[in-house]
Amino acid sequence: MQKEYLSLAVDFIEELLSQRKYATVREQLVDMEPADVALLLSEFSEEQLPILFRLLPKELAAETFVEMDNDQQELLIRSFSDTELQEVLEEMYLDDTVDVIEEMPASVVHRILRHCDPESRKTINELMKYPEDSAGSMTTEFVSLTADMTVEDAFKRIRRTGVDKETIYLCYVVNDSRVLIGLVSVRTLLLSDEDDIISDIMESSIVSINTLDDQE
Repeated sequence: MQKEYLSLAVDFIEELLSQRKYATVREQLVDMEPADVALLLSEFSEEQLPILFRLLPKELAAETFVEMDNDQQELLIRSFSDTELQEVLEEMYLDDTVDVIEEMPASVVHRILRHCDPESRKTINELMKYPEDSAGSMTTEFVSLTADMTVEDAFKRIRRTGVDKETIYLCYVVNDSRVLIGLVSVRTLLLSDEDDIISDIMESSIVSINTLDDQE
């Protein structure tokens, strides 16, 4: 967002806030990219920030929260009710939640973890064991398939579980021990017959790395 446009946007929203035209403010924010919303909100006071953030739809709010700096995130977390905090956490991907937690004071971390469901809390604790920027600290939210599935089975699993995953365009084929044995893209699935077996269409020549290796 250009500096000149940012200044005009701040002035415009300041005027709307002074007139309590919150619906109009929301209309202005919902069409913006999360990074731009975060940049815009950074220009407002500590008193105004929670008000503006609460005007955002759930998904945009979570995406914007991830783009904010640590001080803003902490300020918002402290202002959230338990319900608001839980709603934001439910919309965030777990690796993003870990990134937030790593920068927060212990009291804030305890509150965040208290509002995560047991499964998410377990995964977060696992991710936090790995050094920052290591492969092991990256997302665990992907679609896994088994080699004996048909393409039809694969699409059923994607539809059932994909809504909560960070990525669905590339699926990971694992064995009974959860060891990676292949990859298959949604494009490949779409171009295959419904009764094709995943083991016959997956890419098995894969390169794997250790969880402690750098993400790059």
